[in-house]
Amino acid sequence: MIIIDDKYISDEVIEEQFVCNLSACKGACCVAGDCGAPLDKTEIKILKKIYPKIKSYLRPEGIREIEHTGTNTVDKEYGYVTPIIEGGICAYASIDEHGHVGCAIEKAYNDGVVDWKKPISCHLYPIRVTKYESFEAVNYDRWDICKPACKNGKALQVPVYRFLKDALIRKYGTEFYEVLDKIAQKQYK
Repeated sequence: MIIIDDKYISDEVIEEQFVCNLSACKGACCVAGDCGAPLDKTEIKILKKIYPKIKSYLRPEGIREIEHTGTNTVDKEYGYVTPIIEGGICAYASIDEHGHVGCAIEKAYNDGVVDWKKPISCHLYPIRVTKYESFEAVNYDRWDICKPACKNGKALQVPVYRFLKDALIRKYGTEFYEVLDKIAQKQYK
């Protein structure tokens, strides 16, 4: 385990290798699961604010779900989450001409329509962060649908934390990432 400030980082974040392989999984992480993507309180406000701007990027089913349930819902285990359609796909998901599922919010961000990329829990995946009273646990989440990403990461020799560099910097800052990288290079080489 690595400890940086009040963050307890699982060794797997450094030791395991991962690079998304969208052609293999087709974005299954936006479709499978028990609930939508976990959100923090600030993200709830952001979703309400940007919804009118991203609405044109959403599928009709997503719009119906959001207008029926709201820009977020509540899950017993995870708290605030994105809405999902009929127990499956995220209401904010888009599907391209190849059948790949992606994030409509991220498409709007890439087009310069909004200045928020997507929920941090999505950006950080396969890392899951659990907040406790005095610390945060930063863990690698294993999911069968990500086996192609694990195989791809091994072939390319990219550790989870390096694959998620931008997301980790977004969540914790550049200094945090640089410390993590130095520790990883020293301990795990």
